[in-house]
Amino acid sequence: MELLSGRTPLIGVIHLPALPGAPRFGGSFSAILESARRDGEILAAAGFDAVIVENFGDAPFFRGSVPPETVASMTVCCELVRRTSGLPLGVNVLRNDGHAALAIASATGAQFIRVNILVGARVTDQGVIETDAARLLRTRRALGLDRVGLIADVDVKHSSALGGTSIDDEALEAVERGLADAIVVSGARTGEEASREGILAVKHATKAPVWVGSGVRADTLVEWLGVANGIIVGSDLRANGRAGGPIDRARAEAFVRARSG
Repeated sequence: MELLSGRTPLIGVIHLPALPGAPRFGGSFSAILESARRDGEILAAAGFDAVIVENFGDAPFFRGSVPPETVASMTVCCELVRRTSGLPLGVNVLRNDGHAALAIASATGAQFIRVNILVGARVTDQGVIETDAARLLRTRRALGLDRVGLIADVDVKHSSALGGTSIDDEALEAVERGLADAIVVSGARTGEEASREGILAVKHATKAPVWVGSGVRADTLVEWLGVANGIIVGSDLRANGRAGGPIDRARAEAFVRARSG
């Protein structure tokens, strides 16, 4: 996967509004498409290296498989973003539907998927979520999608470990036994800063690239570039630095400019 080589990539997150079938769906799928298209074009114009699309507005999330209408809606949104932005595309189907993400990647040419819980089990607001890595990796092989990178969270936000596994042990298991291509370390909640100590522990445990998944701001970007192998940013690109809603063009441009220090 190209994003795992070269300079540290900046990956902007498109937080889709509630999709058809979700409790807060606003009734207009065309409005969702226009919002996704606009956000993707802003990220491309600002100079981001990639974009990841997630169904952020669909809370409360399913613990397991999402319904067909979610997969269909996300596929249309992802294809539009990829085609109009020209950026490498990632997919994250919340809360943890890696199979749906692979299906979307197959249809849209996405370069990577993000899976929040690839190994072990976590206690979340959806209940206990367990790994499905065995089926997921076999599905990737069956679909001929070995080129699609598997980006896995460890100590994922909005959850706690079921058991005493440390973040470095979880990362090692994710890479060696879950076959993750890269690891994501985030803060405890959306928008909260990740632990530098946690990232360094993961980097010490495995040679896989480590991406920081939350809490990076324009004024802290340079510091994180010295620690992480990739930067995923969502909240700081929105008005008042709050997740959800449309991307602010000025904030996106300021974030990329900060890369040069």
